[in-house]
Amino acid sequence: MEKEKLKELIIEHKERFLAGKDLIRRELQDDIGSYLSQREIIVFTGVRRCGKSSLMRLICTDLLKSDDVSEKNVFYMNFEDERLVSFTVRDFESLYETFIEIENPEGRKYLFLDEIQNVPGWEKWLNRLYEFEDVKIFVTGSNASLLSSETATALTGRNRQIVVWPFSFREFLRMRGCSYDSKSAYKREKRAKIKKFLREYMKLGGFPEVLKTNDVTLLEQYYRDIIYRDVISRYTIKNIREIKELALYLAANPATIQSYRNLVDIIGGRSINTVKNYISALNDVYLFFFSDVFDYSVKRQIYNPSKTYIVDTAMADAVSFKFSKNTGHWYENLVFLELKRQNKEIYYGRSCKGKEVDFIIKEGLRVTEAIQVCASLSDEKTLQRETQAMMEVCKELEKGRNVDNVQPLQMTIISEDDERIIETERGQVRIIPLWKWLTSEKE
Repeated sequence: MEKEKLKELIIEHKERFLAGKDLIRRELQDDIGSYLSQREIIVFTGVRRCGKSSLMRLICTDLLKSDDVSEKNVFYMNFEDERLVSFTVRDFESLYETFIEIENPEGRKYLFLDEIQNVPGWEKWLNRLYEFEDVKIFVTGSNASLLSSETATALTGRNRQIVVWPFSFREFLRMRGCSYDSKSAYKREKRAKIKKFLREYMKLGGFPEVLKTNDVTLLEQYYRDIIYRDVISRYTIKNIREIKELALYLAANPATIQSYRNLVDIIGGRSINTVKNYISALNDVYLFFFSDVFDYSVKRQIYNPSKTYIVDTAMADAVSFKFSKNTGHWYENLVFLELKRQNKEIYYGRSCKGKEVDFIIKEGLRVTEAIQVCASLSDEKTLQRETQAMMEVCKELEKGRNVDNVQPLQMTIISEDDERIIETERGQVRIIPLWKWLTSEKE
């Protein structure tokens, strides 16, 4: 590309980047702060429009507030700019030299590179910068294959990957100016306010721009962009009807167990391998996620169907008329997303007799917790059904561990507004309201 054009883009992109104001602090910033002094390239991945660019702006603001980072040491470029359509890996060196020429930075340079996966070969350039320049590099992309096997090999030991999610309920409350602490649950007015905000959060979801504008129609556009630009175009999918029908079906039926054979029949597909490829693509772009059954036998785990979830419950509601009819599945999807934000290793549980538990949490080599999600426990039969399933699954899991002196599994039921402790033959079951579980401090 021509040098004058690069100068124009560098100056324009940086001015817009530094002009970002009124951004809500993300919980991830606390974790990222400890990485800033390290050399590793920080790679932000996550679904389109979840706030990756804004997170980079927030990090840049934190850096500029420190005494040793100057604006002239900051470089930003968004590679989704259509004026960069002819940009190739050969242009990176010229781009960097032009930045040095314009700013004349001293000391460590901070490079913020948005949607860099649009330029094939980008990882080789970053690898060279990492080796020979005093730089701290931040990269974003809307695709899990941003770190493909080839890319990961080129950046081995040089990168730290961080998944950015749409706003959590805690971040949503902060955005709405609603403060809370451990005493809030005991204050009637504060409790009522948080419940009201939870209903709003369920309606709007966690995408930042939707929360700013209260415009849920944006979710339909986001969904279309992800399907057409991130899936169909990027993976060169020829049968557009099949992938669209599959995605709509999954959106209409979150928190449900789906077999490949069933999905093939539903979309009239050609083979199980085709559906597997579609699902892999939908997972790569962070639109849908899949939870496997927990089993100490890897073989049995592989051959059982997976449970599906969507990245944003409000998006599912926006694109599928069926979703709003099943509140329990809505709650379960919210819980799944929060567990993912906590980087938990998530499975679902199933006993030999077919009883199911929504979530089995594994930490390292240990299974630590079983979680059920239920919209209402007002019916005693419902409570009995949920606790019995949990007892049965936990009993088999504890027996399968075959380890002495291991703490029994923690058992939790998350419901709409019930809170109590139930004593059972296998220990205590904690019942906690969804709003309280979502706002509690996580370990």
